[in-house]
Amino acid sequence: MHRKQKKNNKQPQKLKPIEAKTYNQREYIRSIIDNDVTFCVGPAGTGKSFVAAGIASEHLHHGKIEQIVVTRPLVCAGREIGAMPGYVDEKIKPYLLPMEENLKFFLGQALYGHYMNRGQIRFEPLETMRGATFHDSYMILDEAQNCTLEQIKMFLTRMGEHSKCIINGDLKQTDLRDRSGLHVCMDKIEYIDGVGTVELDYEDIQRHSIIGEILQALDE
Repeated sequence: MHRKQKKNNKQPQKLKPIEAKTYNQREYIRSIIDNDVTFCVGPAGTGKSFVAAGIASEHLHHGKIEQIVVTRPLVCAGREIGAMPGYVDEKIKPYLLPMEENLKFFLGQALYGHYMNRGQIRFEPLETMRGATFHDSYMILDEAQNCTLEQIKMFLTRMGEHSKCIINGDLKQTDLRDRSGLHVCMDKIEYIDGVGTVELDYEDIQRHSIIGEILQALDE
């Protein structure tokens, strides 16, 4: 007597596709696809990190790249919070939590866990990346307004074969005392073939509708 096989009701793991909400976001996606290096600047809430996570998730899931590498400078907004306990990965986790949530939004918890366990999603401290080379990767430098020029140069020179760099930030929210390296870097290399620059503005903000008005008033 043959036992009846149980039906597999488990739904296939699906990726949530990236959908541009504004013209500038579409230009951002196009720049990432067309260029090796893309700089994106704009106010908070405009989708700088969100779009980067979406296109990177899509390309990872469809086998166009081997891994996503995410980093950011460990600079606090405002007052320092002191030394944080734990190992390096525990120290950087609070800083990289927003990008983790963005990746989970597109991949879902199961796919995110799958790629994390396989080492295909990596969160790296910017301060320890020197000497590394990342091939077949989407390298995302988040909150780059808090980077020095030397840090951005170091990050860019980690790019290996068949990789792309996405560098984003808000030039009006730097916590550095000196001029942001992001600003300097964009001024010097934006005209190089293979480098794209995109500027998002208040109308691209996808959070609460009043945020754009508040930021615009405060920035004037």
